[in-house]
Amino acid sequence: LQKLIHLLQATDDPLIQEQALITLSNSAAFSVNQDIIRKLDGLSVIGGMLSNCVPKVKEKALNALNNLSMNIKNQEEIQVFITQVCRTVESAPLNSDVQLAGLRLLTNMSVTSDYHQKMINSIPCFLHLLSDGTERTQIQVLKVLVNLSANPAMTRHLLRAQV
Repeated sequence: LQKLIHLLQATDDPLIQEQALITLSNSAAFSVNQDIIRKLDGLSVIGGMLSNCVPKVKEKALNALNNLSMNIKNQEEIQVFITQVCRTVESAPLNSDVQLAGLRLLTNMSVTSDYHQKMINSIPCFLHLLSDGTERTQIQVLKVLVNLSANPAMTRHLLRAQV
């Protein structure tokens, strides 16, 4: 895991970055690896890949963070990327793999109300995707919206959103 994280930092080759991110994502299926990746500062390295201009690299970084977000301690570190993930969802092509990967991560990060405030500005985008997206996108957006709606503090923001 340490060598993968170092490789991710050391290379500019999008194919190598993509493969390293896929391997880290698969490794994150095991909770012990989730802790190791966090302790090796892997979350910030993977999060740094969110600004990569290659869509496949960005998608694989979102998938890796999604798998790593199943751990509460990891969520505490991943939450710093929520605003960037929301911007990525908003700017990604409609129904793209990048958009869906971002929505999946936001679904996991919105299971508890801890980070809902960071998603408020994206509510109009979520509602737009609910209207214009394909069924896959709509289902993923609905998961985020259901999580947000479970928090009474979000009611006003959900009802007042300009669509």
